[in-house]
Formats: sequence, structure tokens, C-alpha cells
Amino acid sequence: MTEEGASRAAGPERPLPEDHVAQRVKMEREVRGWSTVTLAERMTEAGHPINQSAVWRIESGKPRRRVNLDEALGFCKVFDITLDDLTAAPGHIANPQVRRLVGEYVEQWKQWRALGKAMDAVQAELRAYTEAHPDQDDMVKALLTHEMAVASNGEFHHHLGARPKLQSWLRPPDEDTAS
Repeated sequence: MTEEGASRAAGPERPLPEDHVAQRVKMEREVRGWSTVTLAERMTEAGHPINQSAVWRIESGKPRRRVNLDEALGFCKVFDITLDDLTAAPGHIANPQVRRLVGEYVEQWKQWRALGKAMDAVQAELRAYTEAHPDQDDMVKALLTHEMAVASNGEFHHHLGARPKLQSWLRPPDEDTAS
């Protein structure tokens, strides 16, 4: 096959999803802030070895390098996407800014959930302490209420950060019976 024939076979007559894969690989890599080296390392760790120059040729080569099935499955694994998503037309996927923001939101949400669990654990320890030392119950609750009010600029009882379990525990006994 002549060089011109090889170029044509790997170029204009290629199936459209191959171009979509190349665009998606580049977008997913950039959204994560990964270099082509980092992506190659992640692919190798996932059991689908590929070198950095092959990643670059897939994304930007003229003509682009073809992606084999093993590599496609590796990209799906490291990017946590389906094969359908990998081959989808660019208009069917969110732009890099939206994907980055959604990714950041999910990471922050996971941290928020973990912090909530940690706060619940500390609250359980405080509750156990006040049950073991009932004479200090009012002092512990007053101190915690004061410190939370200071830390939240006085918005502790009106803010989403004031967890309902904590508010109910800090509520004076006469408020519990009044409701």
C-alpha cells in the first residue's frame, strides 16, 4: 500500500465514532488536569498499557492513531465512563467546564458527607461525656452553642451547617416539651 493509500485508509474513510473517541479522550484527560504521561500511567495501572506518544497520536496525530478495543476499554475504566459515552458525538457530552464543575461538586459533597459523619462521632462522644457527667451537661452545651455561634457569625441556628441532631441535643429541655 502506498503512503497515500495508508493515509486515506486511516483518515477520511474512518468511522466517525473513532473521531469521537479521540475528542472524548482529550476532553476527559484535560478535565482531570492530566498530562498525556499521566493518562498513559493510569492506563497501565488499570491493566491497559499505552505509551504517552500513542495517547498524543490518538488525540492530535495527523492522521489520528486508531484506538483498539483494549485501549477503548482502558479509557472507559480510567475515566469511569461507558463505551457508549466514549464513542458518543461531542454534542452529546458536557463541555469541559461543566464536567470539571460537576466533578468538583461531587468531590466537595463527598468531603461534606465525611465531615458530617465525623461531626456526628464527636457529638456522640460529647453526649456520652455529658451522660457520664450530668453535672456538666449545661456547661458543655452552653460552650458548644457559644463556640458554634461565634464560628458562624451568629447564624448557627439558622444555617444548613447546624445539623438537626445537634440542634435537638442542644435545645433546652423546656423547648422539647413545649413542642
